[in-house]
Amino acid sequence: MVLRIFGLSGLVTVVSLVVAFLYGGPTALALCAILGILEVSLSFDNAVINATVLQRMSDFWQRIFLTVGVLIAVFGMRLVFPLAIVWITAGLDPVRALDLALNPPEGDAPYFPDGSPSYETLLTDAHPQIAAFGGMFLALLFLNFIFEEREITWLGWLERPLAQAGKLDMLSVVVAGIGLVLTAEFVAPDDKRATVMIAGVLGMIVYIAVDGLGSMFHTEEHEGGPSELVKATGKAGFFLFLYLEVLDASFSFDGVIGAFAITSDPIVIALGLGLIGAMFVRSITVYLVRKGTLSEYVYLEHGAHWAIGALAAILLVSIGVHINELFTGLVGVAFIGAAFISSVIRNKREGGDEEELESERAVTPVG
Repeated sequence: MVLRIFGLSGLVTVVSLVVAFLYGGPTALALCAILGILEVSLSFDNAVINATVLQRMSDFWQRIFLTVGVLIAVFGMRLVFPLAIVWITAGLDPVRALDLALNPPEGDAPYFPDGSPSYETLLTDAHPQIAAFGGMFLALLFLNFIFEEREITWLGWLERPLAQAGKLDMLSVVVAGIGLVLTAEFVAPDDKRATVMIAGVLGMIVYIAVDGLGSMFHTEEHEGGPSELVKATGKAGFFLFLYLEVLDASFSFDGVIGAFAITSDPIVIALGLGLIGAMFVRSITVYLVRKGTLSEYVYLEHGAHWAIGALAAILLVSIGVHINELFTGLVGVAFIGAAFISSVIRNKREGGDEEELESERAVTPVG
């Protein structure tokens, strides 16, 4: 199963590295490999969340996400999206934006000799609104999770009181709104406050709209995930697909922006982030669904959502303070790793309890 699931990703990785070498020699090869590793480390929590949604979808919509959705992730978010940001925010036409991307200033300088900004500079200048949109979208996703009452809790001492507080209507929106106002007031540069507020509100609106559409066609879940009879099909599957695409876009913001700290070449970024990174995230998602990992390791979903909360906070803070991409990736890995270890300990403890009960039954005389 592992070879079947990860085989295509491995093949794509080899082809991408070869193309990178032919395109820019050993330097491009090394940069492509680094970007691929960066994307996987930043997006492991993305794969866990994808798997929680994907297991609610019918086989047809799972295939759509894993084919069409990957194409959107590879070419839409990792190649077209940065270009679109530049031509929208800088008022350039798409051809000029592409030309800027492919022909940076000598020595990767931030400005051309005539004083005009480079592609990387233009995209970096757009970071506050990108981070505000993605940060607020992910913040609402995190808050809605921790404010919901659940039978199983990971950090029970914290999650149970938060779930009790979550009984207040729209608390997640209130908390997110307060966070956005504080970010705009104390973190964002003075000339970016209005932009950050507008982008953040748009991120909240998109989340509420997409999540609301998905809730209209919510499928009931049973222990071990939804049954085949209640998996989302038709409109339900479509809205879950739409939700996953917006979610992937929000997760992609930090990776795309962070990539420019490594290289501004859009081809290398597309090969490393898009083909290598996105394909491995897809394979990890499929593996989690096929193996039933989320049912076996019950705290993984909790860890992924706490990682999302951390990522949302990092995105908002990064509006005014540079945060190293390595730190961002390690935070997500730390939450997922801690949740996995906690799940293993829980499984062993419950397994030991069951064996003890069986032993007691065996020695208890009948009648």
